[in-house]
Amino acid sequence: MDKKRLVRFMARVMEESGFKVYRNFQTSRHIIDIYGVLPTIVGDIGVVVACKNYDDRWEVGLDVLKEMEMVGKTLKASKIVVVTTSYFTNSAINYASRRNIKTIDKDGLMVLAKKFSAQHSEYGGAAVYDDEEGEPAGGTGEYTPSPETATSFPQTSSSFFSRGKGSLSRAKRSRSISLPSTELKPLLTNTVSLIIIVFALSTLITYFISMGYTNTAILGVAKILISAVLSYGLVLLVEQDLTKTLSKGTIVFFVSLLIYVILIIVL
Repeated sequence: MDKKRLVRFMARVMEESGFKVYRNFQTSRHIIDIYGVLPTIVGDIGVVVACKNYDDRWEVGLDVLKEMEMVGKTLKASKIVVVTTSYFTNSAINYASRRNIKTIDKDGLMVLAKKFSAQHSEYGGAAVYDDEEGEPAGGTGEYTPSPETATSFPQTSSSFFSRGKGSLSRAKRSRSISLPSTELKPLLTNTVSLIIIVFALSTLITYFISMGYTNTAILGVAKILISAVLSYGLVLLVEQDLTKTLSKGTIVFFVSLLIYVILIIVL
């Protein structure tokens, strides 16, 4: 897939997701392959897309990601997407995972093309865009982000952009949850570490509460409530499935209470 066809394909995908698409969008210092704007009630959602038709021997590195990051800041974009017909370096993948950057490599692009093809039976590998050299579908006019430009990509928007690594798919409506950082995620996904964290935090919080209250009954109830909130709350940060949240949170909660009971008996 050559550069023009790749850009047309990504533009088509975004258009069908509700974006107004600007191809070859020009800023004061850069020309962007695709700039998509999705009007919402909270402001315009901007997505910057870079398309790199590299040979398999060439990998997209940090320089491309950082350059697009600068462009995204200039346009107040809510999301940055870098698509390539090859692959990304390990450093680029690690960098993207820590930043607001979506990477789509050759494998992810193939998956997206197959999904798009399945939804459009008329697409059989030929050009996916009608206007070969004509006016970009979204127009070439200048676009200035409004003061109400949204600062984050809405998780509830109907679009092809998803959290999945290396591919795009039609996003399902889901609740928006701020995920913990990469460093904390392993701790919160491990049940044993979660129990330790809940026990330590609830003990610490109860200790501070005890400075103002001496009633042991109130302190006991407070410790139970705090443990419950922490148990289910911390699990909810990493689990999107409600059933898993309830089952895992219950385990963490009751084991934490069991530890309290054992300590009371022993001490």
